[in-house]
Amino acid sequence: MFDIAGLASKEEKFSDSKKDVLKFLKIIGVDTRFISYTPQKIYINNLRFSKFSRKRQATFENQYPEISVVRSSLFQKICSKSSKVLALEIEPNSRILMPEDNFIVEVLMEPYTRKYGVKLVYDGDYDLMVNPVILDEKVNQIFSEIFNGEGLTFSKKSNEIYPLINVPINWINSFLEMDGKKIIENENDDELATSFAEFLEDVAPQYRENVLKASEFIEKKLEVEK
Repeated sequence: MFDIAGLASKEEKFSDSKKDVLKFLKIIGVDTRFISYTPQKIYINNLRFSKFSRKRQATFENQYPEISVVRSSLFQKICSKSSKVLALEIEPNSRILMPEDNFIVEVLMEPYTRKYGVKLVYDGDYDLMVNPVILDEKVNQIFSEIFNGEGLTFSKKSNEIYPLINVPINWINSFLEMDGKKIIENENDDELATSFAEFLEDVAPQYRENVLKASEFIEKKLEVEK
């Protein structure tokens, strides 16, 4: 039987540094473009593409027993939604300005340092900036503008990227709660928009995605007609 543990030299020493952890994962056959690294946990973004089998996990945990491997199917769904947007928005080797204290954005963006060679920064010069708006927040904003008689306003900036724009807040909070993290509060204070959203939730659970798609279609249509 093929012994993946034998791929790493028995004489080679690996520290707890990020560089060595990722190096060890690569040696045992894991594609680190499809995992998110944190010092305490490794989150699998895509089980098939990462090739992070149970056998490789056992080998990794033998080397790094203090680092947990998270195989959450919900987190993988969040990553899949996010990647469909980021693949169109991220430029290779760009500097990306990150929001402060936003764990879900941190863990989603971390693999792109390897996928596209981007650098995540928190001040100074940058090429792109993360807007952490969530699907529910964006849809509630659309409803609020309509009910207030403002019509649709399009505030998307060319240098912004939106990793959570297609991700519902209940997915995010279910994952955060499961992972022992603080959940995100929905801060929408428009009662009419909130009530309408709750009504649609009962009759058409997929309404958020459809509202967002309609808004994006209208925005593109207006841009073409300018």
